[in-house]
Amino acid sequence: MLILLPPSEGKTRPETGPALDLTKLSSPELNPVRQQLMNALVKLSGSKNGAEVLGLGPKLHGELEHNRNLPHAPTARADEIYTGVLFGELDPASLDPAARARLDQRVAIASALFGLVRPSDLIPAYRMSGSVTLPRLGTVSSRWKPVLPQAITTLADGGLVVDLRSGTYVALGKPEKHIESVTIRVLHEKDGKRSIVSHFNKATKGRIVRQLLTENVAADSEAEFVSALRDLGYTVESENGRIDVIVSEL
Repeated sequence: MLILLPPSEGKTRPETGPALDLTKLSSPELNPVRQQLMNALVKLSGSKNGAEVLGLGPKLHGELEHNRNLPHAPTARADEIYTGVLFGELDPASLDPAARARLDQRVAIASALFGLVRPSDLIPAYRMSGSVTLPRLGTVSSRWKPVLPQAITTLADGGLVVDLRSGTYVALGKPEKHIESVTIRVLHEKDGKRSIVSHFNKATKGRIVRQLLTENVAADSEAEFVSALRDLGYTVESENGRIDVIVSEL
């Protein structure tokens, strides 16, 4: 089973660590695109319109300098770089050794810059979202779509893909059609009405992944996965690969 997570826009910047070495990242077949995008991001971040293209407000202009230094910036585990609600609930650092090993084996994190990374991959903090359009290269998604689906297939190794990515990162490349995959939507139910609330969505997904790892759940099909979620205490509805998890409180 392969669990795909979205990244976080906010990131923890390590103070020390080795410089980025693309040859040591998982999914090495993605390295040509990784290098191309990193070169473009470094160049863009030194241009007059870099902040505008990257969607950075005045308070975030310092991110441009960090982007320009990416090839030499210190790195850390990807699951230590990414922050936010989902990763806060997942809390990788507090997992026991067995669950942490499953995290490294069963989870991949989407990235506008790196395509997909394993939690144990050493990467620097960077600032570029999946919706950016780069000068001369076009949209980030146009760079990843030709190569990411096959990379997902390779990582899944014939198993079920549980796709928890947000729409922006699904657009970088969907699982190939012959691979069984499911998506999860978290719905907040209040007074008989259901809605999608970002905080509930991210927090619940983080909590689900943590439980899947600590309980060593490895489903081979949508039906098995739905059954596993119910065994974990979730209210679940599913149809044709889309799973709705219904929550009433955080």
